Amino acid sequence: MAIPSITNKKRLVLLLFLSSIALLLLVFRLGWIQIVKGEKYREMAQVQQTRDIPIPAKRGIIYDRNGKELAISASTYTVWARPTEVTKSGKADDTVAKLAEILGENEEDIRKKVTRKNTSLVKVKKWIEKETADSIRKEGLKGISIAEDNRRYYPFGNFASHVIGHTTDDNMGLSGVELKYDKYLSGLPGRWIKNTDAAGRQLYYGTDKYYEAENGLNVVLTIDEIIQHFTEKALSNTLAATKAKRVFGIVMDPKTGDVLAMSVKPDYDPNDARTPLDENLKREYDVADNKEKSKIWNKMWRNPIISDTYEPGSTFKLITSAAGLEEGVVAPDSSFHSPGYIVVAGQRLKCWRYYRPHGHQSFTEGVQNSCNPVFVEVGQRLGIEKYYEYLDAFGFTNTTGIDLPGEGRAIIQNKNIIGPVELATMSYGQGISVTPLQLISAISAVGNDGKLMKPRIVKELVDDEGNVIHRYEPNMVRQVISEKTAKELSTIMESVVSDGSGKKAYIPGYRVGGKTGTADKVIDGRYAKGKTYSSFISLAPANDPKLAVLVVVDEPQGVRFGSLTAAPAVGEILKDSLRYLEVEPQFNEEEVKEYEKAEVSVPEIRNLPLKEAAQILSKNNLRYETEPMNVENSDITIIDQFPKPGAKVLENSVIILYLKKE
Repeated sequence: MAIPSITNKKRLVLLLFLSSIALLLLVFRLGWIQIVKGEKYREMAQVQQTRDIPIPAKRGIIYDRNGKELAISASTYTVWARPTEVTKSGKADDTVAKLAEILGENEEDIRKKVTRKNTSLVKVKKWIEKETADSIRKEGLKGISIAEDNRRYYPFGNFASHVIGHTTDDNMGLSGVELKYDKYLSGLPGRWIKNTDAAGRQLYYGTDKYYEAENGLNVVLTIDEIIQHFTEKALSNTLAATKAKRVFGIVMDPKTGDVLAMSVKPDYDPNDARTPLDENLKREYDVADNKEKSKIWNKMWRNPIISDTYEPGSTFKLITSAAGLEEGVVAPDSSFHSPGYIVVAGQRLKCWRYYRPHGHQSFTEGVQNSCNPVFVEVGQRLGIEKYYEYLDAFGFTNTTGIDLPGEGRAIIQNKNIIGPVELATMSYGQGISVTPLQLISAISAVGNDGKLMKPRIVKELVDDEGNVIHRYEPNMVRQVISEKTAKELSTIMESVVSDGSGKKAYIPGYRVGGKTGTADKVIDGRYAKGKTYSSFISLAPANDPKLAVLVVVDEPQGVRFGSLTAAPAVGEILKDSLRYLEVEPQFNEEEVKEYEKAEVSVPEIRNLPLKEAAQILSKNNLRYETEPMNVENSDITIIDQFPKPGAKVLENSVIILYLKKE
């Protein structure tokens, strides 16, 4: 046997040394992986082996004050893809083709989603029907899964859209109550977790856990669906009659501050919130670029009752009246004389009827006539300091704090810089801008014995079992004027409707108080000629107010006086709403002869086609309105009605018919 040479021995020693170093390095590397980085790699393995599919929470229902569903979450399905699994399956082309066929989508669009690199989970399509989801499941496509989902749905379409608001595609609140109460409505999402191998097959020793989503809380509004319907109908009629730019109105319970109805026309359908319903706006939208579309959406979704200010005009004279009566600088029978103008600091301020002056009149008659010089004099008697105290007391120097997003602030000049002319114009509603909500809240205090209430739109939060989680109680802000002053001003307001400019709001059998208002619009810092806000505000019944109503007509065409544009709408809302609230009319002798009608019993018309129901109502001398309002199919079935069958109503009363969704 040959003896190894010195060279070979050195080579063997070097090989042994190198092998030992390599072995030590491997041991060190293994220890590094197992001990130092072990937790990291275990997590990576867990991620690779775990399929985690999100399960969206069911958004809470939005109800009206009587439990009518205004916004619900409809069950639907979402298609998810894991691009890595789709690609590794070797059947990516087949998967793309079958998905595109079932979903009715473009193949290239589907391919971009399901083969996207560096993405573990991709949402292919939201909100598909159950039949479509079942068809995809039957195909057994690798890397494709179906998860339950929820889609926000508004059963009455554009009904109360500016109050309810709408959500994003991801069911997050974007406007209205949906935005303000998003954290309560949203709930907590769930997850479906399972362990799979590289091929996507579930591991028999792995976990399969399904964590149910926690539904959001349900929100109960102060809105009364019936009164909201009456309001929307009246505003739609006014918009058509006046050809105005828009019309908005609000109905409030003066005793609690509850908003019973709030509407803006034209409005939008929250089920398709990005497509305008107004034909003129839709034409703009169709040719607009993305930047312009954003402006259109903001314009369409913005609630002017909450967010925008306007010069209230003569309706603000009620605030001047309240302050003057409370401070004793004027009484209902105080005497005034108007030559058609008044000179203040060398400037002549005209009455609206300067061409035929009102002449001698009492203060009550001055309110009836809406005579500007009368209110200038009352403002002068009060003085700047005292007048501003009442602006603050009535809530015009701050927001109302209503539970809706985007509330605006009144624009009031600093009292330290205003002079006699500014005080004079402010006293009759010019040179000051307020939100419609601020104005109706202030006038509601007159109908609540002088107590100013904080307006509210949400009554309570309830869970799915109907348990009240939180109740929002009525909140009195402060006593603004005395009960005596409130009664005096209510009587004066009633005389405006019975003997003054508000006769179009007169309702036989009811004592209605109100005040008209017409003010030029301010555009780019200047009064725009021929463009006005025409309005009417009302309390009814005047002796014990159940409702406060404000309607504002923005840029009416033709006749622009609030007495002829807004007052009829207020009268229509009050007439239907007071009957609905079962406020008994009290006819005087003349009204009994002229207006009292025979009572009829409401027939049973539920589950009948609209065409047949209309004939039955006509035979009983009754009229009807439908919800939704626009109906093309006369064979559609009636699922509910108001008033209910058997109720006693006057002839020619309106019956509201709720129609089955087509």
